[in-house]
Amino acid sequence: MKTSSKAVALVAVLALAGCGSTNDPGAAPPSENQDKSPLSEYMGEGFSSGPGGGMRVAIRAGGGQGSTEEELAKQRKVEEATAACMKSAGFEYVAVPPESDPKSKFNEAFNLPPDKFAAQYGYGISTIDWSKPDEDDSNPNTKIRNALSAAAKKAYDKALNGDMGDGNVVVAPKDGKSTNKQMNTGCRGKSAEEVYGKGEDRMADFNKFESLFKDIEALRKRIESDQRVVAATTAWSDCLADSGHSGYKKPEETRTKVHQKLDELTGTTSGPNQGKATVSGPPSFDKVDSQKLAELRKFEIELAKADQACMAKVYDAPYKQVQYELEKEFVEQNKAQLEQYRDTMAER
Repeated sequence: MKTSSKAVALVAVLALAGCGSTNDPGAAPPSENQDKSPLSEYMGEGFSSGPGGGMRVAIRAGGGQGSTEEELAKQRKVEEATAACMKSAGFEYVAVPPESDPKSKFNEAFNLPPDKFAAQYGYGISTIDWSKPDEDDSNPNTKIRNALSAAAKKAYDKALNGDMGDGNVVVAPKDGKSTNKQMNTGCRGKSAEEVYGKGEDRMADFNKFESLFKDIEALRKRIESDQRVVAATTAWSDCLADSGHSGYKKPEETRTKVHQKLDELTGTTSGPNQGKATVSGPPSFDKVDSQKLAELRKFEIELAKADQACMAKVYDAPYKQVQYELEKEFVEQNKAQLEQYRDTMAER
């Protein structure tokens, strides 16, 4: 089981209001090699703005745009506190220095050029089983956990990750009314809170900029409604139809279609869950019909390949031109607030 200290630092990935879906594992953040738009300089690490993907921003528990010595020191403290907490809970856990924390097994995939990623993984929705732990044989905690019985593993995961241990967390009543019940974040969450501060405080900082996010959402709509983008979208739709994939009118609909097919296959539903809203882990493929899953993966890859080819041919260039033009204008008009947001997030 992967026990990444970097994973601790990532508190949440939040979609700006109306900007796509946060439970789309295929919507990966831009790679380091991808150029950044004018807005990215201010929105920081994890900000993604592009065709079909909406706009997203990641909030880190600690500040910093990378593994600075200060950030590494905080991660070491989290690991040490986690080890002490697990010992108190009756489990062995070895504090892993962040310097030895290997990259995720998905890093190599997401560093592929878009066309090569599409050819191998499609959108990364049904082609990657996100429910599987990121195994790391070099991490001593993997060996410790693997030596436990099934029941002990469950208890270990509960102690380490709290309510997130079973991959399904009830976070709020469906009616939106407040609840006094505190979510158990386990040793990992408690340790992160000790080092980085309470999540409520971090979210309070984030919520100060609600009006900014609304303005960014309006900016996204301006980009999408620009006649140059509208014309490019029509050209993309026609191109996709010519390649044998008709019926798609907006770029995000291709991923949505794959999600719908996967939901049908796994029995996942987005409907009410006994009056409560939940944060759920990705569906497991263990009990899915292997033949049907293979067919879905073939469908996803073929659709993604055609989608990527049409995007590159008729859509990406005009979209980027409009995006950069309007983002530059937005930055000029909102520079003071953007700088305030950037500085506030850097202090976390």
